[in-house]
Amino acid sequence: MLVCDDEGLLGKELLAIDGCKMSSNAAKEWSGTFQEFSEKHQKIKRQIKHHLREHQREDQATEDRDARQQRAEQAIETLNKAADKIEQFLKEAEPRKGQGKRKSEVKSNITDNESGKMTTSKGTIQGFNGVATVDKKHQIVVDAQAFGEGQEHHTLEPVLESIKDRFNRLEISADIYKTGMIVTVDTGFANESNMKYLHENSSNGYIPDNQFRSRDPKFTDQKTKYGKRKQHLRKTKLAELILASEFNFDPVNQICVCPAGNQISHRDEREDGNGNTKVYFEGRLSQCKNCDIKHQCMKNPESANHRKGSGRQVSFILENKRAPNYTDWMKHRVDSAKGKQIYSHRMSVVEPVFGNIGTNKGLNRFSLRGKEKVTGQWQLFCLVHNIEKLCNYGQLAA
Repeated sequence: MLVCDDEGLLGKELLAIDGCKMSSNAAKEWSGTFQEFSEKHQKIKRQIKHHLREHQREDQATEDRDARQQRAEQAIETLNKAADKIEQFLKEAEPRKGQGKRKSEVKSNITDNESGKMTTSKGTIQGFNGVATVDKKHQIVVDAQAFGEGQEHHTLEPVLESIKDRFNRLEISADIYKTGMIVTVDTGFANESNMKYLHENSSNGYIPDNQFRSRDPKFTDQKTKYGKRKQHLRKTKLAELILASEFNFDPVNQICVCPAGNQISHRDEREDGNGNTKVYFEGRLSQCKNCDIKHQCMKNPESANHRKGSGRQVSFILENKRAPNYTDWMKHRVDSAKGKQIYSHRMSVVEPVFGNIGTNKGLNRFSLRGKEKVTGQWQLFCLVHNIEKLCNYGQLAA
């Protein structure tokens, strides 16, 4: 990066931060919570006992005994290896905790416990999220890190601190954010704590929430004019479900009655990412299973038919006059004319870098295991991207 700065490739005016989720060298089938692993271990043990009984029965048979015994022994050996693998993992590892407010358990992975199960536009993968920070002038990557979680909220602060330390260590700038450098960040990083961090550190950052397009008059007729995203891939029209507004909610007594007349259970009350207090309700399985209108009420009606499923879930915002928070401050910045003009540059800065690394350089999945090794692989490809920019646009190429 220091060479890129000497060659005049760093503008130091605007940075764009985004993540690129890719699968890694980890088996998605070996992921789950500790409870799920325990249940899987018990299931394998039952299968082993079944094959042993079959093996003993085959000993008494006369026809094709050798071939059937060989298949049974092979199945027992495979199942024993799987059971030992799970048992060893449960003894040595600790349950993984999420990075959200509630710190609940998330799915671990036996093959690579530092990788994460994450949802992408191409489906659910087991892998890492490669976060890159790109300078606007010539799309030079100034920071690259890999994280084994699909949620991006908790990754912003370490990324910004890493950038600050790197610019200071290379003597490019003692505090790059005090120079007024603009930082544009993808919507996936938006939450109250990140807004507070930017405000308290006087960083010139822009992180829109997921509703910022709906507040922009320019996008009012977007869906009518162009249609919804990927609607050509939908084979059937989604059924119109009963809205939460049709549930009878009593905010004083914290009671909710569904359209079928059943009082559903109160589950939780907590703040969402925008600082609103929400109360959550869920129908009991005994209510939803035999309900006459469950096909109009539930997106997945079959979920109410088994004991591990769930009933219809609804949430309501409690109308209390809360004080302005840091999310409101960021909304004001992003919705301003200056904020819209600045944020419009983000995609054209960082997305071409992902396109170059993925398509031209051929990195469509991480081939290593462990956060440290995957981070090294991600940084290596970002380094190749920077070298290419240096050759094409540096003063030495003139």
